[in-house]
Amino acid sequence: MAGRKRSVLLALALTSAPSAVLAEGQSAGTDWLGNPLPKAESVGNEPADSLDPFEDRSLPNAIELKGTRPQSDASKIPPAATSLPAEVDQLEAPEALALPNKPSQVRIDDLRPLTLTQSVEIMEVNNPLLKAIAMQVEEAKSNLRAQIALWYPTLNLNTRTFPGRTWGTNYQNFGRSQAANSTASKNAKKQQEQQDNFENGTANNTKFDRYGEWWGTTQTYGADASLNLSWTLINPRRVPIIAAARDQYEKAKNQYLITLRDLRLQTAEAYFNLQVVDAQVEVGKTSVQASTVNLRDSRARLQAGVATKLDVLEAETQLARDQAQLTDFLARQQINQRELARLLDLPQNVTPTSADPSEVLGIWQPSLQESIVASYAFREELDNLILDVSIANSNANSALGQIQPSLTINGSSAWSKQFGESGVRRPAGDVNLGMVRENTDQQVFMGLTWTLFDGGAAAAQSRQQKQVAKEQTYRFANERNQIRKDVEQSFFQLQAETRNLITNSREVLSSREAYRLSVLRYQAGVGTQRNVIDNQRDVTRAEVAYAASVGNYNRALAQLRRRTGLDQVARCVPQDLPANPPPKSPLTDVPVLSTPLNSPCQVSAATVQSPAD
Repeated sequence: MAGRKRSVLLALALTSAPSAVLAEGQSAGTDWLGNPLPKAESVGNEPADSLDPFEDRSLPNAIELKGTRPQSDASKIPPAATSLPAEVDQLEAPEALALPNKPSQVRIDDLRPLTLTQSVEIMEVNNPLLKAIAMQVEEAKSNLRAQIALWYPTLNLNTRTFPGRTWGTNYQNFGRSQAANSTASKNAKKQQEQQDNFENGTANNTKFDRYGEWWGTTQTYGADASLNLSWTLINPRRVPIIAAARDQYEKAKNQYLITLRDLRLQTAEAYFNLQVVDAQVEVGKTSVQASTVNLRDSRARLQAGVATKLDVLEAETQLARDQAQLTDFLARQQINQRELARLLDLPQNVTPTSADPSEVLGIWQPSLQESIVASYAFREELDNLILDVSIANSNANSALGQIQPSLTINGSSAWSKQFGESGVRRPAGDVNLGMVRENTDQQVFMGLTWTLFDGGAAAAQSRQQKQVAKEQTYRFANERNQIRKDVEQSFFQLQAETRNLITNSREVLSSREAYRLSVLRYQAGVGTQRNVIDNQRDVTRAEVAYAASVGNYNRALAQLRRRTGLDQVARCVPQDLPANPPPKSPLTDVPVLSTPLNSPCQVSAATVQSPAD
């Protein structure tokens, strides 16, 4: 009777233990990173419950809540770190264009333990994707400044020769020779008149000889400059173009916040995955140790004549299974370490390890309804879709501006000055460089541009942009539904993992006790080797499942934090553990040796054997 009562009390304690631990964590006022929790923000009051589920409840419009052009609010999330902490300041990212070309440059020679907080800070400082998105913000800002310049006039200075010099000799032939013309007597008079015209000269006072030829020398030097002013007073496209550029700038800032949230979530998930595999590696090592001890005892019992060869073979088979499982855990550990190193952009010779133990981080305090409403209020994805509507409307107005009148004022001032002569029949040394020609011209005028008919192209483009704006409203509705689905999925997954923690913890404790009893029964001669192996396998599976449940719980917690924008996570009360670990028995504390990497071909050849007679 007393034993049954003790078993009932043990079952009640196992069932309520995880819940009690989580309940104690509600008193803490820190988030899942250990930072103080912000003040609770108002996320809206829930409507009063109604007995009629089909009662009309009108929902507010997103444009009314967020405005037609919502601005990015960086205060919604903690700002990204700008410098590394002192303890990890040597883990700066390599140069963006660095590319190793020697094996020694990528050989891992530093295993660096990092906490979750340190990992997030290093990611914020080193991650190249975050830096690229930050550069896109600067690009959008520069583009906005370039579009604002449409309000200002433009002033251009042009010079063709400042200064310049020209020299050379010209030659021209304007007709046939006099000897050839004299052979035609009937055209003699006409040719004489033509010769007189040649002798009298043409433009530029150029004199031709009697053969109709001319040559001259040019040698000048001087300078000229022109100043042009243009100012568009009326431009119907200017305001919508600047408005679209400003919305693009707000979208770029929102995209930076979105990327920062996503990278924080990815870093946390990668860290939790590494914690889970680390815990599973320890479970695998313990399992190999137990299988090694079991095989040693089975061989000793065989020599003593109290066991059979079958018991030894079963122990060897279980040891091989545990070693294969440990090998898989070790490979996954290395993969997850390098995945975390990729997100943190660590130096090429550094691999991170988890310094924090795998444990439940805390409790999600807001309700499901509060989480959904908060996700609608804090998610920048919805703001970007509203900005897309505004950008499409601005583009529609800009398209209509193509057929509206545009008024521009222009002014110019030109000056030129030249010394020397052109086309003179004197040697170059006799050109008079003292001759000066100087010109100055100014003009001011206004110009009107108005496209009276374009075949309806501008109206069609404007209508297209209006349709794009309507498309973005439907995308807003789809994104809103997707956000709620993601929040609900993470919330329900968190509840499921909470129950899994309870059941898996109960399974771990009960399987450990069953394994202990099976070992005692086998040593007493009333049990079998098969019972010991089966119970050992149950312990391994239960501990692996519990480690996975802790990781899944923490991942669901991080996803809720990302998808709602809230940091209301109360940490669990730290466990009161002794300063020193319990002593290990020398009988069970055996070294775990790694499996040698033999040639796969040799292993395959040794495995294929003919059956025994």
